[in-house]
Amino acid sequence: MSEVRIAAEPRTTFGKGAARKIRRDDKVPAVLYGHGIDPKHLTLPGHEVLLALRTPNVLIRLQGDGVDELALPKGVQRDPIKGFVEHVDLLLVRRGEKVTVEIPVTTVGDVNPEGLLDQQLVSIAVEAEATHIPTGVEVDVEGLEIGTAITAGQLRLPQGTSLIADPEVVVLHVINKPVEAPAAEEEGAEGEAAPVAEAAEAPAE
Repeated sequence: MSEVRIAAEPRTTFGKGAARKIRRDDKVPAVLYGHGIDPKHLTLPGHEVLLALRTPNVLIRLQGDGVDELALPKGVQRDPIKGFVEHVDLLLVRRGEKVTVEIPVTTVGDVNPEGLLDQQLVSIAVEAEATHIPTGVEVDVEGLEIGTAITAGQLRLPQGTSLIADPEVVVLHVINKPVEAPAAEEEGAEGEAAPVAEAAEAPAE
C-alpha cells in the first residue's frame, strides 16, 4: 500500500469555537494517538484528507512542524448532510507491526441463473502488517449453485494476512429467487364507474 503524504500542523486551540474556525478555513481537526504517546492534536488540510479517505485503510504520512509519523484513520466524523470531514482520529503505526482492520469483500462472476446471491458481509476483520494492508478480498462466485455458502474461513486472504473474524460466519450464500406473485386481475372498472355515470344522468330535483 502506498503512502499518502499530508501536511500536519500542531493544534493549540480547542473547543467547538476553535474547531468551527478550523473548518471554515477548509481544514480538519485531528488527533494522533498510540504507542503510549500523549495524544497529538493536529490540523490537516481538508481537501487532501477527503481525497485520502476515499481509499479504505489508507496509510498516511503526516509531516510538518515536529511531526513525521505514519498513521491509519481509526475514526472519522462527517457532516451528516454535506459529507465533509469534521474530525479524524489517527492511529500511530510502525513498519513491521501488525494491525487489525476491516477490508472490503467483493465478488466476481455470476451465480447459477436460477439462484440469487445474498451477501451477508461487505467487509471482514483481518490482521495485517501496517504498511501492507490489502485493499480487499475477492470471492469468485461464478456458477455457484443454490444452497452454496462461503464462510469467512474459506476466503483466500492475501499473503501475510490472517483472519480475525469468526471463521464460521457466513460471508455470502446463494438462495432461491423469490417467486413473483401473479398480477391481480383487474376488476371491472366500468362496472364500478357505472353508478356514478347513472347518478350524473339522473334529473335534478
